[in-house]
Amino acid sequence: MTRVLRCVMAACLAMAIAPPSVAAHTRNVVLIVCDGLRWQEIFTGADPLLLNEQAGGSWTPEAELRRQYWADDAGARRRLLFPFIWDTVATQGQLFGHQELGSKFTVTNAMWFSYPGYNEMTSGINDPAIQSNAFPPNPNVTVFEWLNSLPQFHGKVEIFGTWGAFHRIFNEARSKLPIRAGYSLVDASDLSPRGLLMNELYQTTTRLEEDNPPDAVLHVILREHLQKHHPRILFVGYGETDLWQHLGRYDAFLDTAHSFDKFVHGLWDQMQSMPEYRKQTTFLITADHGRGSGAVNWKNHGVAQPGSGNIWLAVLGPDTAPLGERRDVPDLTQSQIASTLAAFVGEDFRAFKPAAAKSAIAAMGSASP
Repeated sequence: MTRVLRCVMAACLAMAIAPPSVAAHTRNVVLIVCDGLRWQEIFTGADPLLLNEQAGGSWTPEAELRRQYWADDAGARRRLLFPFIWDTVATQGQLFGHQELGSKFTVTNAMWFSYPGYNEMTSGINDPAIQSNAFPPNPNVTVFEWLNSLPQFHGKVEIFGTWGAFHRIFNEARSKLPIRAGYSLVDASDLSPRGLLMNELYQTTTRLEEDNPPDAVLHVILREHLQKHHPRILFVGYGETDLWQHLGRYDAFLDTAHSFDKFVHGLWDQMQSMPEYRKQTTFLITADHGRGSGAVNWKNHGVAQPGSGNIWLAVLGPDTAPLGERRDVPDLTQSQIASTLAAFVGEDFRAFKPAAAKSAIAAMGSASP
């Protein structure tokens, strides 16, 4: 008995003096989506064909755009546009989807637009019935809804986004997930001075589409929310990049894409400063679809714009090896995101939904949590 007691005491002492650098593992996952952001800009920066008024529809003079976003070297050029992605994610995590390096990350749905893409990445399957962004509430259970049904995650799963359709994509009525998106992003019941100001800004800002607030409003509300609430599974959907491209304003798109990088950087720094998230949070950053190329097709996406099925994925967190920009990884798909998200927190989404695509963690060369 004395010998057993000594062993227990020795083990406790060893744990007490263990160095704080013991490997951390993912406890929280954030899926961040930048709507319609092409892989071309992610990996090669500003498109020289579009830095003008003719093809790019820019109101900003070409000389000014080149001063902000142009360098002859593609590596330097992409860093000007996305400094956080290339200075932090590329050095501490991994990026997939650079077509020219044999790294392909593609959608499996045949539509190549938003609702089918968001369904695919969150439910793990391509549902051919979803052929419109106006599709009714999603019949497919997403990984977010499933995780929220598990005792260890219940009440710790949240959805934030600018697009009002997220209420349907995550099937708010069935899933019971808290969804702050579109008209509900700003809390109209918040009568504090800050709440009244945010509501005034939302009501008086001219919106580019329907009830969608600007990305900046989403970012401010999300960061304030995280100070008081600490979800473990979080979805964040930014939408302005897609809207400016549809409007044919490449200059505004570049500014918005650059701001998106700042938003992700700010969110990462904030969460790493909080004990609930520090060294135990993984970011999955991606797009819902690609879009066309050239002087005209860059504005849109879908079956009429070849290349719209090509997207990208960035991963950053304690369980992801720092392999940077990946080469010769040809077979990853958007449908794998759901199982990958679950696997990072130690859960098997395919045990619940066998039809879901397998996790992509093995391709990341990182140990499964």
